[in-house]
Amino acid sequence: MLDAVIVDDEIKALQSLTWELTNFSDEINVNASFTDPFEALTYLEKNTPDCLFLDIEMPTMDGFQFIQKLTNKNFPVVITTAYNQYAIKALKNEAIDYLLKPIDTDDLKDTIVKIRKFNAKNYTAERLEKILLSFNANPKHKKITLNTDGKLVFLNSDDILYAESDGNYSTVFLNDGHKIVLTKKLKEVNELLPESSFFRIHNSYIINLNKIKEFLKTDGYVILESNHKIPVSRQKKSDFLDML
Repeated sequence: MLDAVIVDDEIKALQSLTWELTNFSDEINVNASFTDPFEALTYLEKNTPDCLFLDIEMPTMDGFQFIQKLTNKNFPVVITTAYNQYAIKALKNEAIDYLLKPIDTDDLKDTIVKIRKFNAKNYTAERLEKILLSFNANPKHKKITLNTDGKLVFLNSDDILYAESDGNYSTVFLNDGHKIVLTKKLKEVNELLPESSFFRIHNSYIINLNKIKEFLKTDGYVILESNHKIPVSRQKKSDFLDML
């Protein structure tokens, strides 16, 4: 049984859609329905249904604006509309399908198949992520795990040269010349790196201690094996020398 949420500003249309969904299929249970899109957004911040049926024509906020405001997007969205000109735009705005009102039974069956495929794929990805993280938690397999661009990147300490702050973002520079941008502050990145190998040498930089080639004491810089020149802050200099 799929748990569904319906958002439609017209009460009669909402009731009709609820009736159609529950009577056309024994695979869908309507958990919640809303005529106010703002109330629906609040509900969906804390609840994750198996699918969302969303009307396009709403006066206070149309369906496309609603999709953009969703903070939780871990479920498929099906657009419901009486106007088929919205179909292409609907699919470009992260909806997996659209249904024309009144809903045709065969169309609904096809949509249910798409919903199940979407949820199965996402479940598999989520389960695999948990398996990988659990595997990596074992000290025998321990690697540095970075979450970026919808994927997990597993690195050895020796793969990383240094990390640089850019406000609420950080960039990790690798030995092979690649770099990884993270939506984390440098403080958060520092917590992911082993203290035995990495040191925050400056408010804006963390370096791999094993990659230091030179320390220019007078100038207050370290030169890494890659020839990157990283400043050492005055506040960190004493602790840095202790580490060496």
